[in-house]
Amino acid sequence: MAWNTFLLFVPACFALNLAFGPNNLLSLTYGMRRGVRVATVAAFGRLAAFALMIGLTAFGLGALLAASETAFSVVKWTGAAYLVWLGIKVLRSAGGTAETTDAFPRRALASLMAQEFWTALGNPKAILIFTAFFPQFLDLHAYAASFTVMGLTFLVLEIVAVFLYAVLGRRLGSLARTGKALAWFNRLSGSMMIGFGIALAFTRKPA
Repeated sequence: MAWNTFLLFVPACFALNLAFGPNNLLSLTYGMRRGVRVATVAAFGRLAAFALMIGLTAFGLGALLAASETAFSVVKWTGAAYLVWLGIKVLRSAGGTAETTDAFPRRALASLMAQEFWTALGNPKAILIFTAFFPQFLDLHAYAASFTVMGLTFLVLEIVAVFLYAVLGRRLGSLARTGKALAWFNRLSGSMMIGFGIALAFTRKPA
């Protein structure tokens, strides 16, 4: 990949990384509830899902999945159901006492990583990014090398975005120290997660 192309790719890619969606909402919430380190490590579950999608796209399977109405619908509805279920779970936790208002209780880190993984994997728009966005910067004369560079760059920038959301969450956590404030944050977080699920359910595959 030429340097001028790469310099155009980086800011455009980072804008996608920073876009507020279900996974970045998780990073914000984990940062608030568990701190920046836990939120950042948990995001490696998301990176594993994205790395899988990038690999599928590189081998041409991503384009096949993106073109298949059936595959797109299966992933879409599964992801939407998961997000709505997660949002309801968060809302139910918001009705507890100050001691039980933690939307994401102190579960094992592996469980938080799994939550990140399935949230990312259940969003068909992610694989559309790799099948529609990456090819605009692809060097066909160095296909493997340029796809690898773009994939690694995307994953590195994703970690930066996770860190920024986690820091923001931590700052919000320092402001919301009371059980009542935490409960309201949980209600907002749960409602947004349900909203993401509903929005995903109405997503149509691009023609």
